[in-house]
Amino acid sequence: MRIFKKKKIKTFQFKPFSLKQKKLLYWWQDGSVHENKDIVIADGAIRSGKTIAMICSFLRWSLTNFESQDFIIAGKSMGALKRNVVKPMRQILESWVIKSEYNRSENFIIIGSNTYYLFGANNEASQDVLQGLTAAGALADEVALFPQSFVDQMIGRCSIDNSKIFMNCNPRGPYHYFKTEYIDKIKEKNVYYLHFTMEDNLTLSLKVRERYKRMYSGVFFKRYILGLWVMAEGLVYDMFDEIKHKVSIDDELCTEHYISCDYGTQNPTTFGLWGKYQGKWCKIKEYYYSGRDESKQKTDEEYYQDLENFIGKIKIKAVIVDPSAASFIATIKKHGKFKVKKANNDVIDGIRNMSTALTNCLIAYNNCCINTFREFFSYVWDEKAAERGEDKPIKQNDHCLDSDRYFVNTVLFRGKGITFLK
Repeated sequence: MRIFKKKKIKTFQFKPFSLKQKKLLYWWQDGSVHENKDIVIADGAIRSGKTIAMICSFLRWSLTNFESQDFIIAGKSMGALKRNVVKPMRQILESWVIKSEYNRSENFIIIGSNTYYLFGANNEASQDVLQGLTAAGALADEVALFPQSFVDQMIGRCSIDNSKIFMNCNPRGPYHYFKTEYIDKIKEKNVYYLHFTMEDNLTLSLKVRERYKRMYSGVFFKRYILGLWVMAEGLVYDMFDEIKHKVSIDDELCTEHYISCDYGTQNPTTFGLWGKYQGKWCKIKEYYYSGRDESKQKTDEEYYQDLENFIGKIKIKAVIVDPSAASFIATIKKHGKFKVKKANNDVIDGIRNMSTALTNCLIAYNNCCINTFREFFSYVWDEKAAERGEDKPIKQNDHCLDSDRYFVNTVLFRGKGITFLK
């Protein structure tokens, strides 16, 4: 029988806190001019030190002021919460020599006599799990990614005397509900508001800050680097540059190959052949068929035969397909010739990762990919959605780029962020 040893928790390696982080740490203490505020909000740039300072502040506040009470800790998803909050929280407690009990199956942590319940807030139904809970406080990580219904319910659950809400986020659009209902109403809602920049994180060297600044462009640079609540408008991939990203390359020079696929019935079906060459990925060629334009729909079997002809004798590591294309995935698997990998099809994360890949020239396009080039210059943000506080591209001229997004999000970034920085 194989015996697994319990993994020892590492202690958190603290570095000096900046003035902004110290304000977040001590805002609730006796004598602070903000001690009577009900909510603290820290927003701003990525890697600005707001999350760690907020975790420390929340822990100190809850353990100093309460015994035998319940608390809410929420993140966009349970996976993100465990990675971004729970892991560093337990390391911080270990460094403070404070014991904690983590119940992974039931998603709660006991610290002293207090219980901290963990929640994912990824859709409108998420608020239902808060029903019936009475809490003394809450910590919401990346709160701008939560549905408004969850935030409202979370705040409503904190009804114990002297309860407080701790919330942090990176900016979104200027009409996002969190901007209009909380940040723009800090006096009305008794909020202490702190805006962070990368300079507020003393652990980041100038070299690292400059590297992050090179990673983003357009709306993502304004939000993640400058920390501004700005609208997504114009071309989605305004960083695409034919001079930088258009190449001429032979398939024989590539060492690895993938196919990415965006499958449609009425809408076009596209395939992209990707090859790795000198440390970057190149889209070597494309397949594009629109049943609507051709006045003839194709069956799954016909598309599969086109896929085989498109690949030819090239050895493919996997065919990356949108998980919603269930019938086409089944057809590929039935033939048993190619491995299928279901794509990470998150739209906004995928667009951000595509933008980062283009900004850093991690991907390029062979000059034969004419439909892809056409889409780069016609794929735009939905301005009406932006006015409602939503980031959405218009669902037109996007089929090749959706296929490319699946590849980038699934292979380059593996759906977990910027892997090339490690």
